[in-house]
Amino acid sequence: MDLDWKEVSDYFKTLPKNFDYLLIIQIIPLLIISSILIKEINPDLFAKQMVYYTVGAIAFLVAVFIPWEKILWWFAPLSYVVNLVLLLAVDVAGKRILGARRWLEIPGLHVTVQPSEFIKISVILMLAYLIYRNPPPKEGYGFKTFLKLSVIILIPFLLIAKEPDLGTAMVLMLTGLGILFLVGVRWRVWITLALLTAFSAPVLYNHLHDYQKKRISDFLGKPSYHVRQALIAIGSGGLEGKAKEEATQTQLKFLPIASSDFIFAYLGERFGYKGMLTVIALYILLIVHLLFLSRIYEQNYLIKTVAAGIAFLIFIYMDVNIYMIIGMAPVVGVPLPMFSHGGTSFIIFAVLFGILINLIAFRHYFQYNADAKITMMEKGQIKNQVPYLPRRIRERQKQHGEKKGL
Repeated sequence: MDLDWKEVSDYFKTLPKNFDYLLIIQIIPLLIISSILIKEINPDLFAKQMVYYTVGAIAFLVAVFIPWEKILWWFAPLSYVVNLVLLLAVDVAGKRILGARRWLEIPGLHVTVQPSEFIKISVILMLAYLIYRNPPPKEGYGFKTFLKLSVIILIPFLLIAKEPDLGTAMVLMLTGLGILFLVGVRWRVWITLALLTAFSAPVLYNHLHDYQKKRISDFLGKPSYHVRQALIAIGSGGLEGKAKEEATQTQLKFLPIASSDFIFAYLGERFGYKGMLTVIALYILLIVHLLFLSRIYEQNYLIKTVAAGIAFLIFIYMDVNIYMIIGMAPVVGVPLPMFSHGGTSFIIFAVLFGILINLIAFRHYFQYNADAKITMMEKGQIKNQVPYLPRRIRERQKQHGEKKGL
């Protein structure tokens, strides 16, 4: 089949007209504040962060222009299976750092990747594809469908928890369940799940590693060294914060992992209570925007699922990280999304935002072009039209052709 360059041109011209610029505008202040803090902590890390931002921007642009609605039928299952294989490979050939085997090293490049980060994209896309193919009834999914969709979440959860990386595993689990909650599941399913979780909690606790139990005991008892230093940093910042030279908790290295997991504590020391409230407000506005998108496009389950998935990811990451720092949750290795120093997590969010903006910008494009072509085809050809679209869309196209008398 010859490539229709006019159609390709129209495809790329569609994006600027339907681009959700507000999403990008909301993210930029977080990146600016984060960059200021990271540069003050360590200029070398700031240089690396700029590289991460550049790679993330490229990943975002690539994701924006990929026709996801057209390729999702094969890309979602393929990426999910590939990432599961990578998680299995971690258990066999993963690189062990600080007692945990979570990374794979790329031969010859001395670069490590963390498959548990990439699986988040795969799980969200796989759920979006399955929900799009089989939308929930008015009363919501029942036990049978809920269990089928839960398997998509449960398999990577178990593989990540085994590394061990219970923090990331729980983030993935809660994000997946949050998506299903927003899409629609019957209440008796949630009540049953809550009861099973409550009754199995003692058994699950006994299967935790010793260091994980210690984190829980530190949370319930005397705060750990990390939390105590973080609280001192936040308290010393007061309402307005301190100048860089006076932020002794960070500058004198008392605050551990200040550029990554505990960067929110340095934010409090540097910009005070007002600075922390500002960043939290920026996150809340971004989450509300994403949930609003999932609401106004609730009939498009691809947009609804991806928007909800990003919203829950940001919400859970933000809550766990901040509560951890102020001693209201056990200390786990969960960064502040798009704020802590690091490349993999930022690139993952860049790709997810690119996918979401693409789905919104081209939500009518494929259906419109398919319908236009149908009017020029014979009825016998309709069955073979656009095989990558879900059955519901193809049936609507067929009805459209029959109304035209074809």
